[in-house]
Amino acid sequence: MIFLTLYIDLIGFSIIFPLGPDLLTHYLNLEGTTGALGWMLGQVNALARSFGIESYAPVLFGGVLSSVFSILQFIFAPFWGSVSDRRGRRGVLMLSVAGTAAGYFLWLVSGSFWLFLVSRIVSGAFSGNISVATAAVADVTTRAERSKAMGIVGAAFGLGLVTGPGIGAFAARFNLLDSYPSLARFGINPFSVPALIALGLCVLNLVWIQRRFKETLSVATREESLEPRLRNPISAILGLGNPALRRANLVAFVFSVAFVAMESSLTFLATRRFGYSSWENGLLLGFLGICAVVTQGYIVRKLLVRMEEIRVLMTGLALTTVGLLMVGFAQQPWLLYSGIAVLAAGAGLVNPATSGLISLYAGPAEQGRVLGIFRSLGSLSRAITPVCAGILFWWRGGASVFVAGAAMSLVSLFLCAALPKPVK
Repeated sequence: MIFLTLYIDLIGFSIIFPLGPDLLTHYLNLEGTTGALGWMLGQVNALARSFGIESYAPVLFGGVLSSVFSILQFIFAPFWGSVSDRRGRRGVLMLSVAGTAAGYFLWLVSGSFWLFLVSRIVSGAFSGNISVATAAVADVTTRAERSKAMGIVGAAFGLGLVTGPGIGAFAARFNLLDSYPSLARFGINPFSVPALIALGLCVLNLVWIQRRFKETLSVATREESLEPRLRNPISAILGLGNPALRRANLVAFVFSVAFVAMESSLTFLATRRFGYSSWENGLLLGFLGICAVVTQGYIVRKLLVRMEEIRVLMTGLALTTVGLLMVGFAQQPWLLYSGIAVLAAGAGLVNPATSGLISLYAGPAEQGRVLGIFRSLGSLSRAITPVCAGILFWWRGGASVFVAGAAMSLVSLFLCAALPKPVK
């Protein structure tokens, strides 16, 4: 039940991924360089020029738009997690999915850039689904099987991120205005079909949760939790009383920065070094996603029967370090694919082991809040890393991003040494 909830949600979430450059072109043609769009583009161009990478400005702009969404996730994920600890998972899941649907509806009728920006803000503010669903996994599993179950969350995440961009790229080929130009007065735009699909998936998810999702958190456990309130995310992170939780979150954050840097630079590396087209880059990302799904959905569950979470985590970080270096210095396409396979296998071990450890270090009444903080840090890495990695890529070369990522993965590996063995 939770797997399907996450999978449907993440398809809708990732439909917009391949549309960034075309969205920018559309709104520039529609509005020119005036208003909110003109101001944002002016700031981005100034930043690009300061690093001597003017040709990168459109991609940098896409990174800024993604950052807006991720910053809101960073702020709100711990809040929705805390609310679910106190009020229950089912109601918060329904509220967050309904809010996300409202954001997609605004995108559907975004006849102007400012309304599109509002749609991203609304969707980001209500994006508590993943942390709440992950907390629900913790509710319905024993401590001994917790980390194995987190592999299902990772598999749903990976599968959704493989499926969604493909649907988005295909759906963007259909422009409702070509057949019904009068719809423009209602805000219908060339990207309304992808928005409509995302909205439809949200409504489907809402019906699915309402009919099939049973509350996973007992009343007694809810009464033990703290009263939820929206607070400074940094304070929430620093306020974690358990040193093991703080260190595990630090390991996860440093690794996430390394992984997101790779994600945001991989297609640029393949295009520059091997002349890959959009289709070939799509195959490359699909291969990365499939490797991650297989690792998180199957391999890690087998390994966790024989190995403790910390050993699995350290193995994953070691493989990730090697994989990043292999990709960064690959001079042949087969070496690139080999490096991605090693990298994806490593990352597929890291994510379930980390979320499992964090859940095991936390008490039953704080699963939503603690896992919300964990997801919040992941969102923070997605807010800051693409822009920084892009600047480094165009300033110092593609290999520099992957060497820096490997160094950060190695730092995470050393940090793991002080993690205590969780009680099961």
